[in-house]
Formats: sequence, C-alpha cells, structure tokens
Amino acid sequence: MVIITVEEKRIPCGGGTLLPSLLAAGVFVDNPCNGTGICGKCKVRILEGVCSPVSETERKLLDKEEIESGVRLACMTKAEGDIELVTLQTERQAKVLTKGYIPDFQRDVYDHGYGIVIDIGTTTVVTALIRMSDGRELAEASMINAQKHFGLDVLTRITYEYEHPDSGIQELKEAIVHSVNDMIQEICLKAAVNQEEILEIDVAANCTMMHMLLGVDARSIGRSPYKPEFLEAQRLLAKDAGIKAGEHTVLYCLPQVSAYIGADIVAGAYVCGLKNERGNVLFIDIGTNGEIVLACGGRLLCCSCAAGPALEGMNIRSGMRAADGAAEDVRITEQGVELAVIGGKRPEGICGSGILAVTKELLRTGIVKKTGVFIKKEKLSENDYRYPLIRMNGAKREFILNEDPLLIVTQGDIRQVQLAKGAILSGFTALLWKAGIRMEDLDKVMIAGQFGAHLPADSLVGTGILPEGVKEKLVYVGNSSKTGAYMALMSRRAKREIEELALRMEYMELAETENYERIFTESMVFPEF
Repeated sequence: MVIITVEEKRIPCGGGTLLPSLLAAGVFVDNPCNGTGICGKCKVRILEGVCSPVSETERKLLDKEEIESGVRLACMTKAEGDIELVTLQTERQAKVLTKGYIPDFQRDVYDHGYGIVIDIGTTTVVTALIRMSDGRELAEASMINAQKHFGLDVLTRITYEYEHPDSGIQELKEAIVHSVNDMIQEICLKAAVNQEEILEIDVAANCTMMHMLLGVDARSIGRSPYKPEFLEAQRLLAKDAGIKAGEHTVLYCLPQVSAYIGADIVAGAYVCGLKNERGNVLFIDIGTNGEIVLACGGRLLCCSCAAGPALEGMNIRSGMRAADGAAEDVRITEQGVELAVIGGKRPEGICGSGILAVTKELLRTGIVKKTGVFIKKEKLSENDYRYPLIRMNGAKREFILNEDPLLIVTQGDIRQVQLAKGAILSGFTALLWKAGIRMEDLDKVMIAGQFGAHLPADSLVGTGILPEGVKEKLVYVGNSSKTGAYMALMSRRAKREIEELALRMEYMELAETENYERIFTESMVFPEF
C-alpha cells in the first residue's frame, strides 16, 4: 500500500490518482470539476517520491515553472511509491449574501415556537432562525455547499450519481443534510433556542439541490427529456429527511417549475410580485446557471441558461471564490492595474465580479477585441502602457493582473466569460422574442442572487451580459430565494400563492427556440467601446 504524507499525516493510497485519497482523509483540495481535469485547481507540490509522468493535460493547465518546482494536479497524478507532498490551497470563508428585499405581506399569528428558512444554492447555503411570534430573524449562518467536493455545478454532481449508482445519491444527500444540521445547531446555540422548539423548516433550492436534499435520484434531470422526479411542493417530517430538529418539526420544500427553474426562482418571482406587474419586467438570477423570468401581458415566461462556474471565479486560471484576498474590482490605467481586494488584503486570486470587471477593462482599453481575442503584442509600441501588461506564454497571450503573486488572465478565461455572457444574453433575447416585445419595451430589470448583488451595472453592461438599454432600469433585490422561504414560513396564504405561481410559470426550452443557435452566436460578441 502506497502512503501519502501530508503535513505529518500518513494517508493510504490505492492504485488511483491522489485526489480521492486526499479528500477521503479530510485534506482540503480545491477541485471544482470533481477530478475531470478541466479546472486545474487541485494543485499539490511533490516534495519526495516518484509519481506518474506529467500528462499533456497538466502541461496545458500548469506553467512550466510550476511543473519544474514539483507542482502536479492531484486528479491526474498517481504515486509510484510512498510520497510526501504539500497542498497549495487553504479553504477560505466565502462572502455569502444572506439579505434581500422583503415586501409587505400578512403573517399568520403565532404565540410560540421558532422556524428555520434555508436557501440551498449550487454554491452556497444560507440558514436563518426565525421567531414565529413576531417574524424576527434571531440568527443566521452561511457556508459553501459541502457538495463542492463532488463538483461545482449541478451536472457534475449528477454525473457523480451516474458514476456511483450504489452510493452517489446517499453521499450527496449526506453532504448537504450534515451541513444543514450543523448550521441549525449553530444558529440555535447563538440564539439560545432549543431545537425541539422548531415548528417548521422551509426550503427554497434549485431543482437538483432539492432532489439531493431529499435523497431523490436526480439523474433524470441530467438527461433528455430532463424530467424531475417531482415538481410540486413537498411536506414531510424533518426527521424523515435526516434533519435534526423537533420530533414533529415539519419540513416544507417550495414548488418548482422544471428541471432548471427551481423553487429558488419561484420564490424570487413571488417576492418581486411578478404576477402583479402591469408593465414588462425581467427577473434574472445570475449564478452557475442563469435563470430568467419575464412578466409581460399577464404571462410569466421563464428559461434557464448554463452560465457555468466562471462567473463565480471557477474555471478561471487565477480564479477563486469571493473571499478575503479575492480581487473583486479592477481598473486598468496608464499607471498600471488597480485592484480592489476583499478584506483589503494582498491579492490571492480573482472572484467572479473581478473577472467580469477585468474583462470589461480589457475591452475598454482595446487589449481584447469584441471577438474575445487578445490583440497581438507586437502590434503595440514598447512605449504603450499596455505593452508590459501582456506576456507571451509560448505562442499564447496573457494579461498580467498582478506581479507578486503572479495572477494572470488567459485567453481561455476570456472565452469562459464569453460563453457565460452568450448564454445569459441569448436567454434574455429569446424570451423577449417569444413575448413579441423589444428591449426598449422593458420597464424594469430585477437582479437577484448571490452573484448578481455584487455586479455593478458598468460590468454587466460593459461586458454585454445585459444590453446598454437597460442600464438605468436595473433593480437589485438580493437573496430573494431566502426571502421567499421566509414568506412561506410565516404565511399559509403565501405558501398557497407560491404553489399557484409555480403552475402559472411557462417554461421555455432555449434549445428548441427558432434560430437559437444564431441568437447565441450573436450574443457571444462583446460590445465595442
């Protein structure tokens, strides 16, 4: 048996790659793509011992200097004897959006007890403790979704269920249920509340996360015709789902519309009062997926587009989550690159809002063309302030975001942003086409979600994710998923109306839209400055 030594911890390793053994031993290794060799994040440095030869994939994802210093990807490297290594990442506490707009609504009357509201996203989970008698939030907790070890996006997690038919569904359920239990315990301790006093737990989540919370097979969501096992609201005892609360605590899961329009979006549409809007209103929740709802002429049209994890800092060469040390805003000037870093600390990477900001700046300064291609360095004068900001990595051009530590933006990074931009804008455009209205007919564009709340209008419009015409119509509503769960918890009427709303929402499959490929291709083009 091969032994891996990590900071004096001895870990047995079978015949596979290093990644599964490290994760099984509780060693933090960043692996957004769940070991598929796409993201290049699971870096370790081999100090002693012999490993399998460096693969071509590693050569594409790692710098020559990294490879020469012993850096390898844990998902692609096998030990050929006992080895000693160090990991190159630490788990950071991410900044998670927990607040949002709450409209006026009529609460039910309670004289005792407590409730819990939970927003489960692909990336983050937010939990809050509510006193039922007055609706006051007493404590809250948030964390990165523990299912991150199985992949950063829902399709990668669904693939895990396919690859591990005997254990995958249970493993994914346990990951999220354990997290929920830990957070419930944390907020009850904060507020000095006995968990037995919890009357009800209300959950808003995307469709895949809702299936995985309940331990329901989610594989049908990942294959045509993309039909979930259930869409209607679920009501059961919390203990039957493995959630630790009172003996009779009720678990209520909000309803869904389709495989990719989940309870989180239904909750947001309800919170924003879309069914009562008289004008043309667009609601967008931007994250790993971009979900869009258009209220127009009494109809609620909706669609989902796969934005990918780039907008949350993943699949980006120097990307990271929105945590201390992440560059969240960028400005390119003739004096150099100015970074705004979360926590005011030394930059360690760039998060989603940062990668959008730098893309906007690269377009503004002409370093990147509207096609998404870097300009040729040799076409610039050596006296041009942009000249030293571009480096050549073989035949590839890269932008130097920061010198120490070295943070770069690659052509591949720009392509990831471009694909996300194309997905969201094409969904936006297709819905307007379906409704028969023009961009200028929109009265309001409501931005929801963890990621959307941190995106200034300049970045959204500057990268072309949203068109210039809506810049003055943007309204930010925060974590509307959590707010919808709160309203459902506090009001039986709200529950009923949310269930009715889900049935009214008309899902549109983008791939079946006439000329969608052309719409998507045109949406990929960046705006000109």
